[in-house]
Amino acid sequence: MTLHLERDGAIARLTIDRPARRNAMTQAMWQELPHLVAEAMADAAIRTLILTSATPGLFCAGADIDEFATCSSDPDWRVANQAAIRASQYALAHAPKPVIAAIDGDCVGGGCGLAIACDIRIAAPTARLGITPARLGIVYSLFDTKLLVDLIGPARARRVLFTGALHHADDALSIGLIDQIADDPLAAARDLAATIAANAQHSVRSSKAIIRRILDGQADDDDTTLALFRDAFTLPDFAEGVAAFRGKRRPNF
Repeated sequence: MTLHLERDGAIARLTIDRPARRNAMTQAMWQELPHLVAEAMADAAIRTLILTSATPGLFCAGADIDEFATCSSDPDWRVANQAAIRASQYALAHAPKPVIAAIDGDCVGGGCGLAIACDIRIAAPTARLGITPARLGIVYSLFDTKLLVDLIGPARARRVLFTGALHHADDALSIGLIDQIADDPLAAARDLAATIAANAQHSVRSSKAIIRRILDGQADDDDTTLALFRDAFTLPDFAEGVAAFRGKRRPNF
């Protein structure tokens, strides 16, 4: 198994485990990842998902270039490969529960594509991030590119894509490619996941859904988003939040 889904209370961990190839993603891995994300999302006990590597000092080197070289002459493979990569990123970006990337080591190409599809990225000081199609003579899809533009803006996205440069953690933080630097990114991700998991999940998931709608181009409320606001007042989370506030205690959501 090169991808594993593990559960620890309210936190699930999706782990990439192919160290001999620097966690390079094969077609089979791209195809498997959305199913594992869906499994975590379907588990009512899980409130947050962490994407990480099984090997310290290594996140993901991207797509398996040897597989590219072997299979890219087959047009059916190219179509299937593009669909599988998009499905993996879509699954992370549109997951109803928060997803955190814990990045230790190189996070390059398709690996960085997975990281930017997550909601939050925490990286080790030694991490390097880059999106490198210009070094391979390939083109990233609009969906993939939009994730980058949404995250760091068009000007910085142009620089990242045109140069194919690798960005050390400090630089990645300064341009918004990551959100936090931590000596132990997995431990920091677990702490953050625990904080999120302790909050009202209707609030967390509704906020994520609304942010996704904004990123996808929605500029004003519709019936769905208005209902998210109104209905929150009728749910148990609101009653518990108010009771905890009045009782000067921590809420138990």
